[in-house]
Amino acid sequence: MDNTAIFAGLGSQQLTERICAQLGLPVGQSKTITFSEGNTFVKVGENVRGKDTFIVQTTVYPTNDNFMELLFYIDALKRASARSVTAVIPYFAYAKGDKKDEPRVSIRARVCADALEAAGVDRVITVDLHAQQIQGFFSVPVDNLMALPILADRLLEEMGGTVDDMVIVAADTGFAKEAREFATYLNCPVAIADKMRPAHDDSAEILGILGSVEGRKAFIVDDFSISCKTLCGTAAELLDLGATDVYAAITHGVFAPGSMDLLADSKISRLFVTDTVETAPVEYCDKVETVSVDGLLSEAIRRVGSGESLSSMFDWTTRARFATHHV
Repeated sequence: MDNTAIFAGLGSQQLTERICAQLGLPVGQSKTITFSEGNTFVKVGENVRGKDTFIVQTTVYPTNDNFMELLFYIDALKRASARSVTAVIPYFAYAKGDKKDEPRVSIRARVCADALEAAGVDRVITVDLHAQQIQGFFSVPVDNLMALPILADRLLEEMGGTVDDMVIVAADTGFAKEAREFATYLNCPVAIADKMRPAHDDSAEILGILGSVEGRKAFIVDDFSISCKTLCGTAAELLDLGATDVYAAITHGVFAPGSMDLLADSKISRLFVTDTVETAPVEYCDKVETVSVDGLLSEAIRRVGSGESLSSMFDWTTRARFATHHV
């Protein structure tokens, strides 16, 4: 790792510090200034000529500012003659814009992919993309790491090592495949919430639950939550159907104002979330526990920096080595 330099964007400063601590490296020197009219200025504060560089930046709160800062850092590192520039994007904010599902709309994820490549990125590392096909929007390598097994290990610890009376519940049909893999990892049954979202907002209607949950502890899984309305509505439906308790786990805590009040008043006993988002405009309520993905991302960076394969990191059965810890 002697030829590696890791830099932090404003959206992921704490996570970057934890990643660098795992690798025994200092956080790279850099500066970001936002001028009074809203323009962003970035500067790399050390020599990166011939180095493999990584810029860690989640792209939310504020989404557009963080994305532009990421582009500027990629450009600055390329112009400073870095050997390679890898964008480590813990949460890829525009991943929901992965298709043209109605007339005259932008495929926003494709626009972001084009912008990152135009800026000069050589590789992208991200966590639990909302849509896997986004990897195909890039011509550079994209490593889509999975954090849910880390959350599964934390859940297993919370349950005292036994899952005999547990059922995994996909928050919607779009997350059914991941929920089945999650259930297979824990060796327990799976159910699926049937959800309908009638408009471009946070409102969703829970139409029903596919699968048996009666007499079991239900564990809702999803890739992200904004308002917590889906999680709380699903929890209420599960309890009405005879579930004895409800837990939840999401990778990305994209929590908007009002979400914590709703969660605190809900029937969810505990919500596990990772630290891919650290700039949400809310203070977490007592029901939320944060589990770090620093071990996952630091291992990926180590392998990329040393030219090793990342293949085994996509095998669910080998995931336990990434230790979980509360942050």
